[in-house]
Amino acid sequence: MFTAQEYRAEVAALVPPLPVVSRPLARCLGLVLAEDVTAGVSLPPFDNSAMDGYAVRAADVAAASAEHPVTLPVADDIPAGRVDVRPLAPGTAHRIMTGAPLPPGADAIVQVELTDGGTENVRIDAAVRQGLHIRRLGEDVAEGTVVLPAGTVLHPPQLGLAAAVGVGDLPVRRPPRVLVLSTGSELVAPGEPLPPGHIYESNSVLLAAAVEEIGGEATVLRFVPDDVERFRAAIAEHAADADLLVTSGGVSAGAYEVVKDALTGHGVDFVRVAMQPGGPQGLGRMDGLPVVTLPGNPVSAALSFELFVRPALLGALGHPVVDRPRARAKAAATMTSPANRVQYRRGRHDEGMVEVVPVGGPGSHLLASFAASNCLIEIPEGVVEILAGAEVDLILLD
Repeated sequence: MFTAQEYRAEVAALVPPLPVVSRPLARCLGLVLAEDVTAGVSLPPFDNSAMDGYAVRAADVAAASAEHPVTLPVADDIPAGRVDVRPLAPGTAHRIMTGAPLPPGADAIVQVELTDGGTENVRIDAAVRQGLHIRRLGEDVAEGTVVLPAGTVLHPPQLGLAAAVGVGDLPVRRPPRVLVLSTGSELVAPGEPLPPGHIYESNSVLLAAAVEEIGGEATVLRFVPDDVERFRAAIAEHAADADLLVTSGGVSAGAYEVVKDALTGHGVDFVRVAMQPGGPQGLGRMDGLPVVTLPGNPVSAALSFELFVRPALLGALGHPVVDRPRARAKAAATMTSPANRVQYRRGRHDEGMVEVVPVGGPGSHLLASFAASNCLIEIPEGVVEILAGAEVDLILLD
């Protein structure tokens, strides 16, 4: 029997790093940069104005105040994007817009709110110091420096920076392509009439969403019947385009376990992990395709993905951190756990709370409890009871 940590390492080793591809910026959100990005230009690329106002020599307005304003002739108008900027003569001002090039000779910007906004002559009601409201060449980024190191997760600010230094495409780890397969002749699509003895299929919805939440691409094979040959045929049809197959259900010790029957002897080993819920698991390679088989109960499937598959996929994507954040809190109620398992109870621990409130019981079918929780309460192996008020370890899910 594997411990949860041992099995997590086994699953991580099964999923190799994904290949590096070049993608346009618009398709890189949430992916991980595979190579350093170097600035091809400085930011700013030239001295420019940080305000709408007037470019001046600070010495020419040193005596200006609301009681004794200074009036200067406006010798030029400089909108953003203009390149034929004339030097600023002493004793004059140039009206200038935000982002426009600073004229030679100017050493300060008077913001328009401190003037009368004149176009031929401008009344200036306050003195300014040298350098005020001027963005200097390269003060943010110097040309040739690394602005985004390999391993950076690409959120909107990072994509904006790449665009600002002129990069249109980025080398990233390709999103994982995951086949999600749920088995069971008793399953019915949500929204359809529910015959007696049947249940609505939810695992594939949950697992596909979990794949896509971390930037993966999920292909769902729904309602594969409990038939070994049809099961294998469904996999073979899509295997060439997948990086990983994730199944749910059909892995227990009873009869009619189609996943176990179909994959045993085909490179997949079925094992038990010392955890509750989610003990029966399986992993291996079927004709070269990595396979992870999860239990069929909804909470067991969700928890197993969270603990084993999610970190493996994040690692393959190149994420520097694959673990959820952790915390400690006081148990709001007494909880019991089997002695030879690590138990993961669902809980609610909101910001500022000292306690964590268990949500529902330990059962693997209590999906509503899982949906209402925002953390997992980890009760270590060998601990059979957690008393109310005792500190416990949390895995934060939000």
